[in-house]
Amino acid sequence: MTMKIMVAVKRVVDYAVKIRVKSDKSGVDTSNVKMSMNPFCEIALEEALRIKESGLASEVVAVSMGPAQCIDTLRTGLAMGADRAIHVDYSATLYPLSVAKLLKALVDVEKPGLLILGKQAIDDDCNQTGQMVAGLLNWPQGTFASKVVLDKEKKVATVDREVDGGLETLSLDLPAVITTDLRLNQPRYAKLPNIMKAKSKKIEKFTVQDLKVEIKSDLEIVQVTEPPKRKAGINVSSVDELIDKLKNEAHVI
Repeated sequence: MTMKIMVAVKRVVDYAVKIRVKSDKSGVDTSNVKMSMNPFCEIALEEALRIKESGLASEVVAVSMGPAQCIDTLRTGLAMGADRAIHVDYSATLYPLSVAKLLKALVDVEKPGLLILGKQAIDDDCNQTGQMVAGLLNWPQGTFASKVVLDKEKKVATVDREVDGGLETLSLDLPAVITTDLRLNQPRYAKLPNIMKAKSKKIEKFTVQDLKVEIKSDLEIVQVTEPPKRKAGINVSSVDELIDKLKNEAHVI
């Protein structure tokens, strides 16, 4: 079984950056801030590349949506090993349902046998896009995947997913949607020669009009605030004092 795998990747504030809230509390300040590929998207791309390297896929296509700077994220994906990249150009904020609709439109164009996404983005933590696009496509879905095994004879994907009680194993008929959890794999680093090659690779561009998708704001951000600063800890001299403070001051026991 050879097939095409599509991987959605998102450009987010780098995980190591200390974020700042805008003075008007309308969102997070991203000016002059290092941006990177969402870590869960890196895991999704790594899994697609491993599937291809095992001989079960013929092509890996990376897709990103947003402003022109998303091209940098796509070039990172190409340097990691993706065969092609697609950029859906859109300057305003995209929320999960709109992303899911755009992904469905791209699936209709590209006809992949597997769509892999990170389970969530570290900027909004929505954890919704994979489930929504699976619903729009009417494809089976395996979310929070910690292990993925493809059966080329039966054309199914077996997915171990992490749930509160442990692991749940699903068998999905292909085509399917899979969202990746943290422990699925360790993404590779892009090698310098591949980074240089990726700079000259062509990235296919679409607009929302090309894909015939109507984008409308289905969410409104009322206010973004920083969490309250934590009080400094204290040392206690005995177990009895600890229990007393937990009971009478913290009120947690």
